[in-house]
Amino acid sequence: MQEPRWVFLLVIYETGRGQRVFQEEMSMVTNDATLVRLKHSIMEKVAGLAWDDNINDESLKQLSLEISPGPVATYRCCVYKEREVSKQRIRLSLGLNPDPDSDSKNIVQVIRPACEECPLAAYTVTDNCRLCMGKACINSCRFGAISIGDHRTRIDPSKCKECGMCANACPYGAIAHLVRPCKRACPVGALQYDEFGICNIDESKCIQCGHCIHACPFGAIGSKTYLTEIIRHIKAGDEVIAMVAPATEGQFGPDITMLSIKNAFKEMGFADMVEVGLGGDMTAAYESLEWTEAAHEGRKMTTSCCPAFINMQRQHFPKVFQENVSSIVSPMCAISRYLKKTHPGCITVFLGPCIAKKSEAADETIPDNADYVITYGEFRALMRSKGVEVKPADNSYQESSVWGKRFATSGGVAKAVLECMQERGEDTSGIKLVQVAGGDACKKTLTLLKAGRLPEDFVEGMICEGGCVGGPSRHRTEMEIKRAREGLIKQADGRKVLANLKDYPMDQFSMYRDGHMDETCILQ
Repeated sequence: MQEPRWVFLLVIYETGRGQRVFQEEMSMVTNDATLVRLKHSIMEKVAGLAWDDNINDESLKQLSLEISPGPVATYRCCVYKEREVSKQRIRLSLGLNPDPDSDSKNIVQVIRPACEECPLAAYTVTDNCRLCMGKACINSCRFGAISIGDHRTRIDPSKCKECGMCANACPYGAIAHLVRPCKRACPVGALQYDEFGICNIDESKCIQCGHCIHACPFGAIGSKTYLTEIIRHIKAGDEVIAMVAPATEGQFGPDITMLSIKNAFKEMGFADMVEVGLGGDMTAAYESLEWTEAAHEGRKMTTSCCPAFINMQRQHFPKVFQENVSSIVSPMCAISRYLKKTHPGCITVFLGPCIAKKSEAADETIPDNADYVITYGEFRALMRSKGVEVKPADNSYQESSVWGKRFATSGGVAKAVLECMQERGEDTSGIKLVQVAGGDACKKTLTLLKAGRLPEDFVEGMICEGGCVGGPSRHRTEMEIKRAREGLIKQADGRKVLANLKDYPMDQFSMYRDGHMDETCILQ
């Protein structure tokens, strides 16, 4: 009974303009691929209410009923649970915690009613168990957690310490290690579970990377979104300027250029758009000065562009954060400060594939950063709420060098920094650097740096595999993005980084995280 109803609801949602939406969202399969359409539909409808100045308790209640009309549940066990999940997802779409009683500041949040049916036991006995006479599993367990069952041995979750000795001992490989998808995706062990198996985020460990969001097959983890606040500023007549991440080129195919994105933003009421690849040029230019100084002092350094990498250092390697991380702001912050200096009072909105950028924007220790951050899915929901489509356009708009555009790929930051050093006439042949991408690789490298055993002088770290283009909210597969991206970037001119920055007032705003100004703010 439920399957035809689910298909029917999808057809209702995907007719007309939505048909293209369905095809695009299916181009990348994630654990929550089916739920992504629902998430985006809710964001779109909430944004529509914001455009109509109709966000109130009654309209939001009606929206939850529209999503789950009943009397038969569509995708949960009962319609009442569906509606509670929808209510909490609506709260996320309003930039609020899903639980109204929570005072959490975390960007990544768990929708508790949606978290269900994951196995509580980390180790479980499969049908491969032969109840052999050797009883290697029982003999290997020091905690008395394994007993003989009718057809296989059994593991008592309350006694199991998850040491894995039984799985290693079983001659048939009959004991499987089951790790929840969200926990497997977390590079810092921030996900824990209560006595009912409901996921909790340890905010002291969470680096806000967002990898757990699309890993959860039940869609129980999400991030706060701020579309309604952006709409409020547009409707109020504020100068709202979009800042588009370098990773955007190639996300929507080979025909969608930066000018395409710029036109779509303007059609929605944004005053303008600037590509953040220009911020990549700015960051590379100033970080190269730090690299030169650090090399002369024999001091090792880590890059400052990836907010999840910064969060990992701050929360898990505080000594490294204090002594080794670059003091230069990210490209997003650089462009935001440039815009706020040249357009006083403007509101800056960053678009990219990164969840952690939302935490960077909320960091009060970094003044004049982006006011809001949206992902590609949120961008598309915003467009649909306004009846706007991104359309092919020529590739004539360019404000950054190719080096700034390539900030989004692993190794791109380090190459841009070295390019700046070479443009100043410095010899970079003796510089030893390591480029790491992925949570585990970053953690391993930082551990070596903390222990004083890292042979390289400089570390470019990105938490996402492949760099920003592999971010958790990317729109397509990395291979599709790479093909389209290379074609677009090849059309860019060959301007140099430092020469490009001569056209911008670099002496009018700070490139340091704390916002201070000194003589180094003037590029030589």
